[in-house]
Amino acid sequence: MLRMDQVHVIRHKVLVEEQSIRSVAREMGVSRNTVSKYLTVSEPKRIARQSKPSPVMETVAPRIEELLDEWRGRTTPKQRLTGTRIHRQLVEEGYQVGITTVRDYLRERRRQRAEVFVPLVHRPGEEAQVDFFEVTVEEDGQRRKACKFVMRLMYSGRDFVRLYEGCDQLSFLDAHVRAFAYLGGVPERIVYDNLSAAVKKIVGAERELTERFAALASHYLFEPCFARPGEGHDKGGVEARGKGIRLAHLTPVPTGETLFEISEVLLREVEMAFAGEQLFDEERGHLRALPERPFEARRVELLSVSRRSTVRIEGATYSVPSHWASLRATAYVGVEDVHIHCRGQNEIYPRERKGAKKIRYRHYLTELARKPQAVRQVAPDLVRELGEPYGRLWEMLVERYGTKEASRVLARIVGALVDHGEEPVAEALEAALENGRCDLLSLSERVHDDPTEQQPRCVEVPQALSGYRVESGRALDYDLLLLPGEAGDAS
Repeated sequence: MLRMDQVHVIRHKVLVEEQSIRSVAREMGVSRNTVSKYLTVSEPKRIARQSKPSPVMETVAPRIEELLDEWRGRTTPKQRLTGTRIHRQLVEEGYQVGITTVRDYLRERRRQRAEVFVPLVHRPGEEAQVDFFEVTVEEDGQRRKACKFVMRLMYSGRDFVRLYEGCDQLSFLDAHVRAFAYLGGVPERIVYDNLSAAVKKIVGAERELTERFAALASHYLFEPCFARPGEGHDKGGVEARGKGIRLAHLTPVPTGETLFEISEVLLREVEMAFAGEQLFDEERGHLRALPERPFEARRVELLSVSRRSTVRIEGATYSVPSHWASLRATAYVGVEDVHIHCRGQNEIYPRERKGAKKIRYRHYLTELARKPQAVRQVAPDLVRELGEPYGRLWEMLVERYGTKEASRVLARIVGALVDHGEEPVAEALEAALENGRCDLLSLSERVHDDPTEQQPRCVEVPQALSGYRVESGRALDYDLLLLPGEAGDAS
């Protein structure tokens, strides 16, 4: 087929310059029929050719289909069947066929089986799409992987983004609660992949939901919908947006002290870049209202407290008060913290990673008061946890008495903590240290200055006996009774 400029030259030479068709065909290097055609047609036209019968293709096509079926279970995405490999097999089997014929057949086969995408219409408040994406962040100087949760409202294009340690069910549920609160409402339906946090089992076209996800959907009253297995493009809106956020807001690799800090900065950047406020204002009016209270995303675990008064949650160890030892406790595990409950008491910890150990020596004060050697081993951590003035006290005791004796004194002070509480003991220590004293006598005097504490009872001496002096006895006074010479006289 000629180009448009060639057609123009042909028409100009014949119709304007009045040259003959034969001379123009000779000059342009085309046939006279071509020149004649473009005298009546002002632009090039492609004429569809009728398919011709192909006896070779009709012979080898059934065998190609058989090979594709036979080898389907023996391939991988990186070790897939190619036209070259199939052509080699056909030649080995005695077929007389060219490689171009095989490739043309496979190309046409793929074209006929390719999925045709239907243009969709998104209405206000009707649909949101959700997905997790793996990203890289630099947290506290360490580069590591994180999971990015994205929920996208398909009408307005408003996004909620948050980073998590992983894409487990706890993070999945927590992200929904935060997303609904951020968007100010709930869409009618949400489209997901068949991720294990939401789907327990696929039964035909139906999905058996996990209990916690079913509870979330029931709490917010939205309809969960799922893409076909292996067909992530069924929710192409969030797929494309997840890639866009990674390139626009997570490149270069973001840095921060904590994942929470990086996540907050990311959400602010995505919000500032959003340009569809008018559409979002319209969509917000169609979102379903939030319930009175948010869904409780925390996971509940029943625990056994060890003899060391510790519990293990997700591979991390946490201490609890020593009087919980050998009891049953309940843990409410959140994304960022852990609440441990037992007999009306509650301990809160930041959530630690697997293998970490978090010990609070305040939980063991009763035991430490009776175990000076244990105090000696944990003294630096103990005084760091108690804060001042215990740090200065420990330094003074070690300097004056040495570590062994200082541990004994500190154990007695820990006993005072158990008996009187931290505040009065800390005040007494401050006063004693100001006077340069760190003995237990001054501490005892200061503690008992508190009128709420029980004081020794004073006995009033009668006036008639006030002139008498009573001396206290000493063990040394009785040594005379043990002397041989004096024993008989004493008797």
